Amino acid sequence: MTLAGLAALTFFIGRVMPVDPVIAIVGEQADQETYRAVRAQLGLDRPLPVQFAYYVRDIATGNFGTAIATGHPVIEDIRRVFPATLELATLALLTGVLLGVPLGIAAAVWRGRGPDHAVRLFGLVGYSVPHFWLGLIALVVFYARLHWIGGSGRVSVANVDLVPSVTGMILVDSALDRNWDVFRDALRHIAMPALILATTSMAYLSRMTRSFMLEQLGQEYVTTARIKGLSGFGVTWHAFRNIAVPLVTVVVLAYGGLLDGAVLTETVFGWPGFGQYLTSGLLAGDMNVVLTCTLLVGVIFLALNLLSDVLYRTLDPRTR
Repeated sequence: MTLAGLAALTFFIGRVMPVDPVIAIVGEQADQETYRAVRAQLGLDRPLPVQFAYYVRDIATGNFGTAIATGHPVIEDIRRVFPATLELATLALLTGVLLGVPLGIAAAVWRGRGPDHAVRLFGLVGYSVPHFWLGLIALVVFYARLHWIGGSGRVSVANVDLVPSVTGMILVDSALDRNWDVFRDALRHIAMPALILATTSMAYLSRMTRSFMLEQLGQEYVTTARIKGLSGFGVTWHAFRNIAVPLVTVVVLAYGGLLDGAVLTETVFGWPGFGQYLTSGLLAGDMNVVLTCTLLVGVIFLALNLLSDVLYRTLDPRTR
């Protein structure tokens, strides 16, 4: 039912957007005969219920149309570009977890003091500052001035296509090929976009961790443990173990936000991933690309929600 609603929503988006897919294909200088022929070929001259039925049939059979820019089936293009976004989002998530969770714990332990205020300020900044602005500043400072990071793209021009594509993720493929020069070059290129993309997840995870920890630190078992002489670290670890299960579900849902939120980051850094592919489709008025990408994002969020429910029930027997 949810997938049906998602399909209906993407179909509706394609019909209300102020973009004529026929013009995007034939151009504004095409004659009326050509325009009508292409419109009929796309099925846009049929009644809306018939168009929706054909749309559902096509997506059910894996036919998402052809991209105007590449001339390839959209699904093939997505298979090509999605590993780059998956790699970027995964590294950003790992960064967000490794930094955001400890920050949230520190904020809860030192509630109302300096570390707590600093973490809450960081969370506010992480949510408020746009990624494209951070990306532009990072390129000016760390690339143009200090030369600490790589420029646009996944690797330098000299290292393009030097390692065989096994997974589509350049760090993994270069490590499998034991080409450490390409690995280091790829790491220089991905480090800054991953860190900038991770700012939102760090802010979110630190805030959620702080909230979970404050709830646990106020429980009676924590007071009892302190009366019995348990060390501060022991109390914190005991409380953290009790928030691990809900925190896992939060991390899973944050992953979906990173996959979806990579659009601006990829555009600024010239990262050839899913986000940049969607942006190019929007600018070109390619509705096949836009609708397929929109549908894919919805499916990813549905799958991650299902995964978080499964993990919660698996890790916490009390919810079964």
